[in-house]
Amino acid sequence: GENKLIGDLLVLGGATLYGISNVCEEYIVRNLSRVEFLGMIGLFGSFFSGIQLAIMEHKELLKVPWDWQIGLLYVGFSACMFGLYSFMPVVIKKTSATAVNLSLLTADLYSLFCGLFLFHYKFSGLYLLSFFTILVGLVLYSSTSTYVAQDPRVYKQFRNPSGPVVDLPATSQLEPSVTYTSLGQETEEEPHVRVA
Repeated sequence: GENKLIGDLLVLGGATLYGISNVCEEYIVRNLSRVEFLGMIGLFGSFFSGIQLAIMEHKELLKVPWDWQIGLLYVGFSACMFGLYSFMPVVIKKTSATAVNLSLLTADLYSLFCGLFLFHYKFSGLYLLSFFTILVGLVLYSSTSTYVAQDPRVYKQFRNPSGPVVDLPATSQLEPSVTYTSLGQETEEEPHVRVA
């Protein structure tokens, strides 16, 4: 339309909020419960999507010529979204929210292929350039391991055996904790602190 700037800003805002949502999802899935996450996103997602549908799309929904084929398309779309949101927490727990979002960017190319074969779209070579740029970013991101806060009683690879370790008293609950360590040269005055 004529308001391209507003459209671009809305797309950027939506993408930003989606990224924040996935980072929060990673935190919940790693530290709390995947089942609780799926239950809450289903409950609140249905509620807010229903309100959005009632406000923004109610006129278009009434214009739909309902028959069994359109109903089947809606059921298929719902099944795909159910599968996506059911498996996404599993993938996020095994990789990260960043890797999942980078992988989802490749979906645009698959939709382009469907458009080429089904609807005979014309496309720009920039699609292929963007696809390979995304793949390079995904490979570069996945090739280097990142530091993850873990329970120091299980993961002791970050301990520096040359310095003294100060143990703090452990609580009765087993909760995720952080091992603090320095990757550079350390002085004698800086003892290592291990939080349990």
